[in-house]
This record gives sequence, C-alpha cells and structure tokens, in this order.
Amino acid sequence: MGRKGLGWYHGESRAASAALSQKGVGRNMRDILRRSHREDERDAGAGGDLWVRCSKCKELLYRPEHEQNLWVCSKCKHHFRVAAPDRIHITADPGSFEERDADLPPMDPLHFRSGVRTYREKLEQSAAATGSPEAFLYGLARIDDSPCVLGVIEIEFIGGSMGAIVGEKVTRAIETSIATNLPLILFSSSGGARMQEGVVSLMQMAKTLARLDDLGAASVPFVSVMTDPCYGGVTASFAMLGDVNIGEPGAFIGFAGPRVIEQTTRERLPPGAAQSEFLLSHGMLDLVVPRPEMRTMLARLLRIYAARSTAAYGSGEAFLESRSAPPEKVAVGA
Repeated sequence: MGRKGLGWYHGESRAASAALSQKGVGRNMRDILRRSHREDERDAGAGGDLWVRCSKCKELLYRPEHEQNLWVCSKCKHHFRVAAPDRIHITADPGSFEERDADLPPMDPLHFRSGVRTYREKLEQSAAATGSPEAFLYGLARIDDSPCVLGVIEIEFIGGSMGAIVGEKVTRAIETSIATNLPLILFSSSGGARMQEGVVSLMQMAKTLARLDDLGAASVPFVSVMTDPCYGGVTASFAMLGDVNIGEPGAFIGFAGPRVIEQTTRERLPPGAAQSEFLLSHGMLDLVVPRPEMRTMLARLLRIYAARSTAAYGSGEAFLESRSAPPEKVAVGA
C-alpha cells in the first residue's frame, strides 16, 4: 500500500473515531481512571450483583460464596477491599461493637471548590454512597471475648483520606484506649491526607502522633493493621507506629505508590516492591496475615498483652462492666 493509501486509511480511522466519540461510544482515559475499584471487580454483564470478577485472575466469583470467603478470591487468594462496617462485622464478636462519636459532622474549613463542584457536595455524595458521615469509625468491641478499642478507615469515602474529622476521631480512639486501658486496634486503608482541607489535614499527622506518644507512655498496646492501599499521610503517621504492625497479603503500603516512585527516581523497582510481603522481608512489618486468620491473630495478641495492663481499670474489663451494670438505687431522704 502506498503513502496515499496509508493516508486515506489513517484519515478514515480518525474520522471514525471522532464519530464514535460524538455518539458517546468512545471512552477517554479520564473516564477509565474514574472507575472505582469495585467497578473494576464487578462483572455487570454476568448476572449483575450475583457475580464478581477478580481483578487479579479475572475469574468470575459467585457473590454469596465470595462473601463467605471474607471477600478473598477462592482461585488466586487476592484480597478484595472491604467496607468498614463489613470489616467490623468479620473482626469483632457479634453485637459487641459500640460505636463512638458516630454523629461527629464533617468539616469544610477552606470552603474548597473544584470547578463547579464544591467539597461539601463531595462529602455529601460520599456519605450517601457509604452510609457513613466520614471516613473513619471506631468504638469499643470484643474479639474472641477480649475487649479492645477498634477503629477502621472507610476506603470508599474519598479514598479513605485523612481530614480534620478523621484525625479527630483517630485521636479520640487513642484517648479512649488511654482512659479505659484497653488495647487499640486500627485498620488503615487510605490514599493519604485530604487535599481539600489543605494544611488542616496535614496537621492531623502531628495531632495523632502526639496522642500515640501518650498511649505509649501509658503502656497501652497498639496493633496497626494495614490493608490495600495504605499510602501518604496515614502511613507516614499513625499506621506504621504500632507495637505490632500487620499487613494483609498483597497490600500496597508506603508513602507513595510504586508507579510514582519509579517516575520520580527514574528507576525500576524490584518485583513486588511496596507490597506487604516485600515490607515484611525488609523489616517494615511484623506479620503478614491472611484475612481468614486475622481475627484469630488479633485475639491472640490481645490475650498476650492483657497481662501487661496496670491502670486503674485493670485490663479494661471493669470499665466495660461498669457501663453495663445497673445504677445503684439511692434512698430518698436518707
């Protein structure tokens, strides 16, 4: 084919592509990047919500069985992302979780706006999608009958990013552990600090670290569990400072993702770099625990650390009993 023929071919291809784009058939890169993680793993054309496609091995998974497997692929053992309420459900004893500060409202300190969309609108949209007013929830719980303070970041709420309210609730979770002498367990999955809150979000790093110092001074144990992904200011602050640092298999953990690191350093990273197994082999994690074994491991750690409690409420059992005990009757006129 001569140059004239090639020119005709490419001209027709460009015209066809333009026509498809005008009809809405084509999808640009921005549309693809906007797809959520769950959209990538859902197979809309294979039975709707009854089927899930694994993003790693591409196998179709029957949703009820997939949930029974704790959202772990039965074929390749890929760990899917888990919503915060589901994480609490598979970790805490049934009916034992008592949420704290659930009504703490989100903030928009900078009145941030991106184009025609406001940050307040984004907060409302995320709250409607997740059923949570912010990206972190915590409360008192029991794991295999061992009491603790349990907190979880909701990755689907603006990428689990840490703003003023997330930092405040993490701080309050730490303070609750200090007041009750109960071990603290935090599940972290985040993209980092929330850019819509600017320097206010960055200050949450220092705020949470200061209270973790108090937690250490009180000799109250802190178990940090990092799930995919765990990046930015969350990793650089409280997530990596546990007395025991745990990662889920295959989780990407670090200050930045491997692609960003490669683009910045202009060097290729070793295979599996920034994943939990790589961090374990280099001393950044203490354990890599599969999700089906996580609850058992946490219960074991709670029992080990329970004997070290020395505060006024002992191991925290007396505090929990004081909350459930009926109030004393006082005789009128005594």
